[in-house]
Amino acid sequence: MFLSRRHILFGSLTFPVLAAKKSVLEHPNVVLILVDGLPAWVLGAYGNKEIRTPNLDRLAQTGTRFSNHFACTPSPEISLGTTLTGRTPMQLGDAAQLPPGEVTLEKVLSGAGYTAASAGLSTAAQTLEQQATGKPFLLTVRCPPLRAPYDVAAKYRDLYSQSKFDSLNLDRAPSGTAQTDKEMLSDIVGNVRKAAAAITALDEEIAPLLAKLAEKRLTDQTLVIFTSTCGSLLGRHGLWDAGAASDPVNMYEEAVATPMLWSWPGRVPAQAVRPELVSTYDLMPTLCDLVAVGEPARNLCGRSYLLLATGKPLPKKQPWRKTIFGYYESTGMARIERYKVVVREPAKGPGELYDLVADPGERVNQYDNQNFLSIRTSLSDSFAAWKQRYSA
Repeated sequence: MFLSRRHILFGSLTFPVLAAKKSVLEHPNVVLILVDGLPAWVLGAYGNKEIRTPNLDRLAQTGTRFSNHFACTPSPEISLGTTLTGRTPMQLGDAAQLPPGEVTLEKVLSGAGYTAASAGLSTAAQTLEQQATGKPFLLTVRCPPLRAPYDVAAKYRDLYSQSKFDSLNLDRAPSGTAQTDKEMLSDIVGNVRKAAAAITALDEEIAPLLAKLAEKRLTDQTLVIFTSTCGSLLGRHGLWDAGAASDPVNMYEEAVATPMLWSWPGRVPAQAVRPELVSTYDLMPTLCDLVAVGEPARNLCGRSYLLLATGKPLPKKQPWRKTIFGYYESTGMARIERYKVVVREPAKGPGELYDLVADPGERVNQYDNQNFLSIRTSLSDSFAAWKQRYSA
């Protein structure tokens, strides 16, 4: 059974590389919930009508949803590094493990006087119970990755036993570029049922953690952030996983567009939506801003979106950026509100350019269309400059 609405309502030392600055807000507790492989498009809060995610939808309702949040890399292991450090995949070396000496969010907040802990989703509520009172804490919660074979209880599978997912724009035939999980593509609808069941199971597991915050009367003192390191295609474009699902790797919206939810009663506006383009590499600067410490001296490319998250206006002379970037292996991406360009090294595959307004499904590649030449050149040049600047 799903937890009832009553149970779910959310009723100092200085780190050497950091420079103190004037506090912007009181230091809240921070609960950072991270999952691998959850795309924004599968959540009700992002418009999905067929997959049930009531607790995450309610979290979005109690706070602010970023409608255009993107992973810098469509790979869970590499993207996690960017999420925890603010560093680009070029700087991290495309490695699944962080290089020695990297400054993580845990180190930054510990240096700002926080107690840092991490836990799996199943033990997060218990870990929260053990946090000492009177001192702010960072609790990083790692959810089980949403990967096949999706071993979940029958009660979740039964919810979708008759679902056809007609609204999800699934491709019934595998793409010719499919590289991974080909067995999942042989029965796309059947396997989407399994994935949907796993997503709903994940959603229900989050409820006890939020209920524990309410039980300990910490809801008003705690910023809850929920996000995913990367997305998944789950049958769209005839592919299953994320960037590595195809050869060459892809930068489709389903693989890079991820949820970002902030909830902090009284400080983060409820039922708010922010349309600005933000990235995983922005989280480190944002949390540095939140706890009033300087950013690590690591040539970070991100920017704090704390003012956006808390509903405050940006300085008139410092408008929000228009472009975000991504990189994975030999494939790069530059995206503005309407257009996305995907560039690849010679002999690694064709370039791509999509008009995301006229073609939100990224079906028509305009890369060689001369009518889009100026857009292609501008975005390609922007990506090249970003890659050069943030490779060291």
